[in-house]
Amino acid sequence: MSAARSILKYYPFGRLSQLLDGHAPGDPKIDLPGLAKGAPVLLSIGEPQDAPPPFIAEEMAKAAASWSRYPPARGTPEYLETCAAWLNRRYGLPPGTIDPKTMILAIPGSREGLFFAALAAMPERAANGPAPAMLMPNPCYHVYPGAALAAGAEPVPVPATRDSGHLPDYAALPEAELARCVLAYYCTPANPQGAAASGAELQKLIVLARRHDFILAVDECYAEIYTGDPPAGALQAAAALGGSLDNLLVFHSLSKRSSAPGLRCGFAVGAPNLIAALEVMLRTGGAGVPFPTLAAGARAWREEDHVLANRARYRENFEIAERVLGNRYGFRKPDGGFFLWLDVGDGEAAALTLWREAGLRVLPGAYMARPGPDGVNPGEAYIRVALVYGPELTEAALNRLSEVL
Repeated sequence: MSAARSILKYYPFGRLSQLLDGHAPGDPKIDLPGLAKGAPVLLSIGEPQDAPPPFIAEEMAKAAASWSRYPPARGTPEYLETCAAWLNRRYGLPPGTIDPKTMILAIPGSREGLFFAALAAMPERAANGPAPAMLMPNPCYHVYPGAALAAGAEPVPVPATRDSGHLPDYAALPEAELARCVLAYYCTPANPQGAAASGAELQKLIVLARRHDFILAVDECYAEIYTGDPPAGALQAAAALGGSLDNLLVFHSLSKRSSAPGLRCGFAVGAPNLIAALEVMLRTGGAGVPFPTLAAGARAWREEDHVLANRARYRENFEIAERVLGNRYGFRKPDGGFFLWLDVGDGEAAALTLWREAGLRVLPGAYMARPGPDGVNPGEAYIRVALVYGPELTEAALNRLSEVL
């Protein structure tokens, strides 16, 4: 129970409920078709509001007879080969870089894979040895510190602020810290700030992981939602270094790409030994991907039209945000993802005000971060706003947010 309480401290949405649930939501003053008059607008969770492509339900229905079977250990050959083909197309990998049989594992969304990766990374610990460390950006997705604590490692938050380009600089850590690191989480495009790492930065990270023999776990679940050029990928960086995936795990998901978070379908790709270890943890924990889901997922990785439409809609939302917010609240158009990371001075106070006065539910940035050695929480001044609705509601909500702030 004490471990669960420790993990719960990192769960931002529980803290948000504690902050807001005792207060009635104000009137958003948004009158749009499909939105009940006076209904709150939920901008706190990165849950796409577009319907997933119809073919997902069609493919699952066609494979319905296989619901009577346990999920396959690694995924079906069709699914694994489709994922490998998508990686080759998306990242222009040299032929033979990815062996789908040994280097890809079907996972029920990137969240589950990232969590189980922490369990798979833990070494047998000497009785008097140093506590294993897991590095992560600060602020970050709450699964990273939760997974580290569940695995028995120490979460080590590394600043990902405006000064560092909103990405963590792991190479700047002391040698002693890097020596006890067993896994480092890295998200690009980043949640919440939307910054994307360059190919050169990813190459340096891979070299660092190999030098200190830790696993680099790269979360690329927002890789298909971007505002300019496609973000570089860790597999591209590995290919540029010679093609080996040693010390590397990369995670992809259909949740954002195909507006299908409820499907729970994605994959991990990496060195064969790391994929094998991750598979053991997933099989032990019962987190397999069912046959009908894999059938729908394979088609989703093959199809691109719905992804282009999604990307265009999110780009339109950011153009709206740029028009409504201008240069206020430190607004910057992110490289990728669908979040605004707004400097409002006091994120918690702003979240409470927006809820009580306008029925807008946003996430205080402090809930995604931990205080540094100086006692300062790098997310304290911010709110995270998820632009997951259609353009009309997005514009109305941002106008109301700006008015209240």
